[in-house]
Amino acid sequence: MAESVRDRDLRGLLDLVEAARSTDVAEGLPVAVLERAQELVACDIVSFVEFDSAHEIDYLDQSLPSNEDDTGESAFWRHYWDCLPCSYPDRSGDDRSVTMVSDFYTQQEWHNTGMYAECVGPYGVEREAMVCISAPRGRSRRMLFFRGPGADFDGRDRLLLSLLRPHLDELYQELERRRRPVPNLTARQWELLQLVARGRTNAEIARELVVSKDTVRTHLENIFTRLGVTNRVAAVAYAFPTPPY
Repeated sequence: MAESVRDRDLRGLLDLVEAARSTDVAEGLPVAVLERAQELVACDIVSFVEFDSAHEIDYLDQSLPSNEDDTGESAFWRHYWDCLPCSYPDRSGDDRSVTMVSDFYTQQEWHNTGMYAECVGPYGVEREAMVCISAPRGRSRRMLFFRGPGADFDGRDRLLLSLLRPHLDELYQELERRRRPVPNLTARQWELLQLVARGRTNAEIARELVVSKDTVRTHLENIFTRLGVTNRVAAVAYAFPTPPY
């Protein structure tokens, strides 16, 4: 059966989890995790990326094999919103489903897109599967699997990636916690910052905590000083490498 998961698949999943837990890296994922992911779901290229699509900012791009060529960055952003599989998480709010190019396009439709013509086609990419994990507000974190001509990703691949997603999400949070010290904030400051992370305005926070807006502003200034940041977005991103809710 095409969608069946075998014992060796589960062992591969456990190997990937162990690779993440046993290695520290300055940013992103350990190379061993990308290697295990490539073994788990066969592909020509596996990438882990983090970016802000609204502001067209790339924060991280790890690939195996390594790719130092960033000449296609402007073309990528030019076609991002028109590319259905790329922009699907932004448009739908669904960052849990495992998606494939073939969920959105026939092969001919894919070849007719600007994303294919300028960004992936020249590198021989024909197939893509994508897994999203939690990220701070305004950012996306994705693991991408690319294949050249030949068989598409199938039900077994989708099932394995669906099993991988919650483990990858948890492991990345653990890596982020190990990479940075826990902010030295008071209980009240944590409470306030959690409300900021939920998108509350100063006035809404003041009403919820039964304090004045000036008090909220003072708390925020003290939080910024302790975290070494200058604004709300940066404070939330530092304190919560992955969303608290």
